[in-house]
Amino acid sequence: MKDETKSKESSMSKLFAYAGSYKYLTIASWILSAVSALIALLPFYYIWRIMQEVVNAAPDYENAKNLSGLGWSAVGFAVLAMAIYIGALFCSHIAAFHVQANMRSTLMKHILTLPMGFMDSDGSGKIRKIVNESTAATETYLAHQLPDKAGAVATPAGLLLLLVVFDWKLGLLSLVPVLFAFVIMGAMTGSRMKQKMEEYQNALEEMSNEAVEYVRGIPVVKTFGQPVFSFKRFRDAIKKYEKWTIVYTK
Repeated sequence: MKDETKSKESSMSKLFAYAGSYKYLTIASWILSAVSALIALLPFYYIWRIMQEVVNAAPDYENAKNLSGLGWSAVGFAVLAMAIYIGALFCSHIAAFHVQANMRSTLMKHILTLPMGFMDSDGSGKIRKIVNESTAATETYLAHQLPDKAGAVATPAGLLLLLVVFDWKLGLLSLVPVLFAFVIMGAMTGSRMKQKMEEYQNALEEMSNEAVEYVRGIPVVKTFGQPVFSFKRFRDAIKKYEKWTIVYTK
């Protein structure tokens, strides 16, 4: 566990190093996302207040007071939560794009210093995939997953507070679907999914590499009249990727 924690910390510190001064925007996005998640729960409080006013006034519903004010308050806090979350995404995306650009620039400068023969073992398609797609994956992680994770941590805390404000018995009952959701998500993630995602990335990397080599070999196919299936490695790579994606989709 300690080794995993150190690995995660070192990975984040490396990403922050590429971000430079923009790393503070990443941290700001976490805070704004958590605040947005908490504010997004306030409309439920005002909806509860509206229902309470209506029930207390029954059957003389015309005596229900301040329904319009409570309704607009719910709408206002919902819009405010969206605005804050958009601000969080602005911050996270600006920082993530700088990380992605700096990583690509650093990689290309390093590749230019390497001897030409180093691509013979890995293939230019694999190198292209690492430079383009792997750096793009950091944008998804920094711009979306980390802010959403901060909101996901703040939401349960806000829900527990709402349980006290409302009825704790009904609140606990409403958490039953949440527990089922965690169980279902747990079945879809974990070490097994980690292994499967590694297989997916390897299959995608292999197919990307073989696709580049196939395109480069098209002149040879046309010149000597070779059939398409003479590129057996490319066909096998496609079949391997097809097998994984079908199993995952099912």
